[in-house]
Amino acid sequence: MTTLAIDRIGLLVTNDPGLGEGPLGVVRDAALVLEGDRVLAVERAGAQADERIDAGGRCVIPGFVDSHTHLVFAGERGDEFAARMAGAPYRAGGIRTTTDATRAASDDALTGLARRRRDEALRGGITHLEIKSGYGLDVATEERLCAVAAQLTDDVTFLGAHVVPAEYAGRADDYVGLVCGPMLAACAPHARWIDVFCEDGAFDEEQSRAVLEAGRAAGLGLRVHGNQLGPGAGVRLAVELGAASVDHCTHLTDDDVAALAGGETVATFLPATDFSTREPYPDARRVLDAGGRVAVATNCNPGSSYTTSMAFCIALAVRDLHMTIDEALQAATLGGARALRRTDVGHLAPGARADAVVLDAPSHAHLVYRPGVPLAATTISAGRVAWSAPWS
Repeated sequence: MTTLAIDRIGLLVTNDPGLGEGPLGVVRDAALVLEGDRVLAVERAGAQADERIDAGGRCVIPGFVDSHTHLVFAGERGDEFAARMAGAPYRAGGIRTTTDATRAASDDALTGLARRRRDEALRGGITHLEIKSGYGLDVATEERLCAVAAQLTDDVTFLGAHVVPAEYAGRADDYVGLVCGPMLAACAPHARWIDVFCEDGAFDEEQSRAVLEAGRAAGLGLRVHGNQLGPGAGVRLAVELGAASVDHCTHLTDDDVAALAGGETVATFLPATDFSTREPYPDARRVLDAGGRVAVATNCNPGSSYTTSMAFCIALAVRDLHMTIDEALQAATLGGARALRRTDVGHLAPGARADAVVLDAPSHAHLVYRPGVPLAATTISAGRVAWSAPWS
């Protein structure tokens, strides 16, 4: 197979302490050698290969792993966002607005919209992502959303239990029965995961447990939306059932933190959501200091976090979630991989998938130091140049 060397790297973040300095495994004056879709070797600058990209002293990091997105939807909710910025509270029921637009959209329209968002994410350095359904809330549309998502990633999450649709108002248990029965049967062939929004205004602990146990019986891994709008059962339920990740974690009690520290469930923080909803930012420092595992993701969706910028999320994680720059970068790469229980992405050790980003900066610190500036100069996905900035 053809080899490709990203050469003259000023600072290479491998996320493998065995390869370099500190927890990030930093190697200086390096070359990253790729063969096919895998990392072949980390060498000193000047390594030989069939093809070469000159990094010119820039920083290279693993591709971002976005472990929480809702990319498949139609419509937008800019007016709702503007109202929140003027002081209106965020409520989970706004999801129904997107559901109406998504149900009315054709498969081709949904696919085109999702691909554009995926390409936007790639330009920002996201090389792997998870995609949830959840804007159909009926059997036919949820299956369509999972099928569209499966064209873009192998980490598809069935989220029929996103909110109770209008036609089931007052009959939440009946809707849970639909989710656990015909809807799950239709969506499971397209999905790897099942998720539930365990929150006031969505699904209570008993209903959430029923959804997760049905998904596990169908062979799906478990994920949970939890503790976004206030303290609740989401975190503890996720840890009890061995979910791969519990996401949002905006409101954590001491018991929640202890549960995360004692289990394998990753706490996935979504700081762009807290920015967009004007919710208080969580203190990720508490989870880190307790020994819990953390990830940072975008939660790209039209209602509460319409961004594909992982760099923005990293900056918020450092500024408002009390993470260091190194911790936030690792949470957005290796942390995301752990939240998806993957060992092939999120790091740049030999044998890993060849997903890397050349930053137009000498250090990954510039992701926070220069907030809002598009610093991804070249994005390499599975060993090929997927995008390169015209100025790179």
